[in-house]
Amino acid sequence: MSGGGARSAVVVGAGLAGLTAAEGLAARGLDVTVLEARERVGGRTRGIEVAPGAWVDAGAAYLGARHTELLDLIKELDLHTAPTTMLGASRFALGGDGGADGEHATRDGRFPPLNAVALGELFDHLAELTAAVRPEAPWLTPDAARLDTLTAAEWAERTLTHPDARLFFPLFLGEMMAADPADVSVLHMAFYLRSGGGLRYLNAFEGGAQQDRIAGGAHLLCERLAARLAGRHHGAVRLGEAVRALTQDADGVTAHTEGGAAYRADVAVVALPPLLADALDVGPEPPARRAGERTGRGCAVKVNLVYPSPVWREHGLSGWSVNAEGPLLSTVDDSPAGATAGVLTGFVTGAEAHRYAALGPREQREAAVAQAARLFPMLPEPVGFHVTDWVNEPYSKGCYAALFGPGDWLRLGPALTAPHGRVHWAGTETSTEFFGLLEGAIRSGHRVVAEILDGAA
Repeated sequence: MSGGGARSAVVVGAGLAGLTAAEGLAARGLDVTVLEARERVGGRTRGIEVAPGAWVDAGAAYLGARHTELLDLIKELDLHTAPTTMLGASRFALGGDGGADGEHATRDGRFPPLNAVALGELFDHLAELTAAVRPEAPWLTPDAARLDTLTAAEWAERTLTHPDARLFFPLFLGEMMAADPADVSVLHMAFYLRSGGGLRYLNAFEGGAQQDRIAGGAHLLCERLAARLAGRHHGAVRLGEAVRALTQDADGVTAHTEGGAAYRADVAVVALPPLLADALDVGPEPPARRAGERTGRGCAVKVNLVYPSPVWREHGLSGWSVNAEGPLLSTVDDSPAGATAGVLTGFVTGAEAHRYAALGPREQREAAVAQAARLFPMLPEPVGFHVTDWVNEPYSKGCYAALFGPGDWLRLGPALTAPHGRVHWAGTETSTEFFGLLEGAIRSGHRVVAEILDGAA
């Protein structure tokens, strides 16, 4: 089958990858139908209005100068960026001298009050692993078989000797990857860090991957892409249409929804996270697996605490914190531009995300509000409180991205982007550039458009 002869396409998933692919195909004359299980577009982006006209991100949010495709799209859609505010001192609750009430709890900058030599050795070890990865094909990395068998937790147990390094490592991995060290292979950890631009870039606000946000919220990307697609003669987005199966024959491919509808096209693009893509019934012959037995969900719950103003700034604090105990393992100032509200966003990641997600709404609020008040005693009672549980979100199955466990890269990697007849695969987890990020989602959409137009089989 020649994708270059395609005249119509069905796209499964209206996240950033799916809508990027759909818009690109429609712009080149294909009739495109996007099928989305949710009653909204956006995938793992989600906006919450915290004050009239003021929005914050409950999902993917940050970007930096290396995210060139994303920056181009922002400009193309007439959107703008806003800098991530990091002025002021940070708070740390790491036990001992770094405890919430300890004399060393407040520090300039973001370096934690832990043994600097131990943390330096930790980052040296991580940098060595990261530098050895082949980002375009992680399964071909030297010593890949061993690195893909070993979990990050096992690596830390064997490698890290200082208690401060052992304490900080899971907090760092949770912040970077929304992962518990026991859930990912060393190969995936090293690849993720390399794919995203390296340790320093991924972890940095000024000059790094967390430098800016999209003014008004990252969800606007998908909303404007969907609106532009609907404005074309060749595009349509259908919400509330969960696809359960794809069947293909010599003449085309049909997407079957759980409601009994069928959508026929020349080609299909599946833009879903691996666990969802792998659950699709694709026939007549099954495709290569998209996930393995050890593939996990990104472990992230995002908590937005809303106050009348960012009062911590008046006390010389940035809103940034790092904490050894949950639920909020880190916090950041996400207040909308103009300070129309003060928003302290808490990240609940790794194993803590599963524990927190299992609580009832009242318990979630009490735990998060109490911890925020210990970190920032000047806080009043919040006027708004929002929890976005990505762990149990049925149409995401985790965030920031899927977690590749032991053996996944060796088994899944070689076929990650290979089309299956008329079915093509998109999504940030199919991108070896900026895997797990908004930039990776966009690049995967562009890749699929090129595959179809070039007639990739």
